[in-house]
Amino acid sequence: MITQVFNWRTALSLIAIAIASGTIFYSNYLARKLAADERKKVNVWVQSLKTRAVVTEQSALDLTNVITNENTDIPIIETNESNIPSGNVLNLDLEQIKKDTNFLREKVREFSQQNDPFEIVVSKNPLIINKYFYGDSDLLKEVRYYPIIQLFIVGFFIVIVITTLSLRNRSAQNQVWVGMAKETAHQLGTPITSLQGWIEMLKSSGSPDKAVLEMEKDVQRLKLVSERFGKIGSPPRLENANLVRQVEEMVNYFRKRSPQKVSFLIDTDGKREISAMISPPLFDWVIENLLKNALDAVEGQGEIRVTLREQDKFRIIDVTDNGKGIPKRNMPLVFKPGFTTKKRGWGLGLSLARRIVEKYHRGELYVKSSEPGKGTTFRLILKG
Repeated sequence: MITQVFNWRTALSLIAIAIASGTIFYSNYLARKLAADERKKVNVWVQSLKTRAVVTEQSALDLTNVITNENTDIPIIETNESNIPSGNVLNLDLEQIKKDTNFLREKVREFSQQNDPFEIVVSKNPLIINKYFYGDSDLLKEVRYYPIIQLFIVGFFIVIVITTLSLRNRSAQNQVWVGMAKETAHQLGTPITSLQGWIEMLKSSGSPDKAVLEMEKDVQRLKLVSERFGKIGSPPRLENANLVRQVEEMVNYFRKRSPQKVSFLIDTDGKREISAMISPPLFDWVIENLLKNALDAVEGQGEIRVTLREQDKFRIIDVTDNGKGIPKRNMPLVFKPGFTTKKRGWGLGLSLARRIVEKYHRGELYVKSSEPGKGTTFRLILKG
C-alpha cells in the first residue's frame, strides 16, 4: 500500500513538473515572439511619424496616418531627450492623465524597465531628440501571466486528485479494518462460549474457589472484547452512564492483574456520580487503552492516577502515570496508526482510542503533558 501511494504521488508530481515546465517554456517563447513583433510595430509607428514630418505629398501623408492609427493596443509616450513627457501619448487613459500630474512620469519609468525607447532626431542644429517609450500590450501581459494562472489551476487540480485518492484509500482501509474486526468477533464467539460452559461445569461441581471466579471475569472480559469488535463500523448507541462507575470497574480489573508495585488511584473530588452520554463498551475500550499505555510506561513499578472532573458542560478525565514519559520527537506520532515503541504490538491502541472518542463521542483525546523520566498525562474530554 505504501509503495502504491508513493508511486501515484510520484507520478502526479512528475506530471505536474512536466506540465509546468512545458507551460513556462512555451509561454516564454510566445512572450519573446510577441515582444519582438510589438517592437517592430512601434518602430514602424515611430518611423511613420518621422516620415510624416518631412513628406509633403498627400498620398504619403495618408499612408503614414494609416500606419500610426493602426496601433490600438501598445501604449506609447513621447518625451524629450531628458525623458520629460511632451503630452503626445497613445493608448493610455486620458482621464487618468488629467487627474494625476505624475501619471506620465511614472509610466515613463515603468516603460523604460520593460523596453528600450526609440529616438528620433527632430533637429540637428540645434540638436533636438524625441524619445518614444512604450509598454507591453494587454495581450503580451496575459501571455506572461498565463503560466502562473495555469500553474495555479494544475496545482489545485493535483490537490483535489490527491485528496480524493487519499479519501478513497482511507475508506478502503476502513472497510478492511471493519471486516477484520467483525471476523475477529465472529471467531472469538466459539471459544468464549466453550469457556463459559466449562466454567459453569466447574461451578456446579462444588463451591467455586476464587480462581474460578476470576476466570469467569476474564471470560466476561473476552466476551466484552468480542462485542467491541462486533460494534466497529456500526453507529454506536449512546446512553447516559455514570463515568465514575465505568472508570472504577476498569481500574479494579487492571489492579488485580498488575504487579503489586503498581498503585492505582481514582480522584473524583468526592463525587460518586459524573454522568455523560457514552457507549459503555467503546468507552471502556478507550480507558483500557489508556491504562495499558500507563502500565507500559511505569514498567512494573509506579503510580497511575485517574482524575475525573465536571466543568460546565464538559467531563474531563485525566490518566496520569509517573513512568518514562514521551520524547518530544515522538509527540506528533503518538496517535498515528502503526506507531509504537514496544517490541510487540501493532501500535493501534491510542489511534483507535482517539477515533472512538472523536468519531463516536464527539470528544477530544490528546496528550496534556509529558516529560521524559517524569511521566505523562492523557486528557479525555466528553460532553455532559
